[in-house]
Amino acid sequence: MNKNIVITGANRGIGLAMTKHFQAQGDNVFALCRQTSDELNTLQVNVIEHVDVATELGIKHMATALAKVNIDVLVCNAGILRDESLNDLNLDTIREQFEINALAPLNVVASLQQQLQQGAKIALITSRMGSIADNSSGGRYGYRMSKAALNAAAMSLSHDLASQEIAVGIYHPGYVQTDMVNYGGDISASESAQRLVKLINQLNLNESGVFRHSNGEVLPW
Repeated sequence: MNKNIVITGANRGIGLAMTKHFQAQGDNVFALCRQTSDELNTLQVNVIEHVDVATELGIKHMATALAKVNIDVLVCNAGILRDESLNDLNLDTIREQFEINALAPLNVVASLQQQLQQGAKIALITSRMGSIADNSSGGRYGYRMSKAALNAAAMSLSHDLASQEIAVGIYHPGYVQTDMVNYGGDISASESAQRLVKLINQLNLNESGVFRHSNGEVLPW
């Protein structure tokens, strides 16, 4: 049975790759983005532009566009990476990352609650850099803190949505070759997306609230 898949940040990188993989398995994909891309336009999916998840206008546009869509899988993928150090502390970029990486996914889920089907799935694309136990190098204050906040929100969602039988997956995609890291990763976006889609397909209530690497490894908080 074809499922309705909603993906934020779907115009490039991991979001675009996941769009391709879900489409390939026969699902009906709603690809959300601020601005579409040539590659996204070549796919036979529902492209919804002008969705800046960090703004109320973008959230309102998203909710209006999806008002009549029964969502089976919601993938909150949109995110940004900035760089701060203790000696070069930029509170503006830290706040920016909190807005986009932590607050926006929570707002997306809250705004689409009515469209989420009983038994639906939510996938939050986070990072192992949000793990406190795994932090062995310091720095990257805004990214680490915002992803840790997203992980905390994801755990709360897994409890709050359990009564609706909605499972929440918390996923580190791996060190992926995207423009976010100047293509310096060790796996391709396609490989990461393939792993993530497999995990999402397998996601159930017993797995809800588990923090996993895309390779299946359970990650520490």
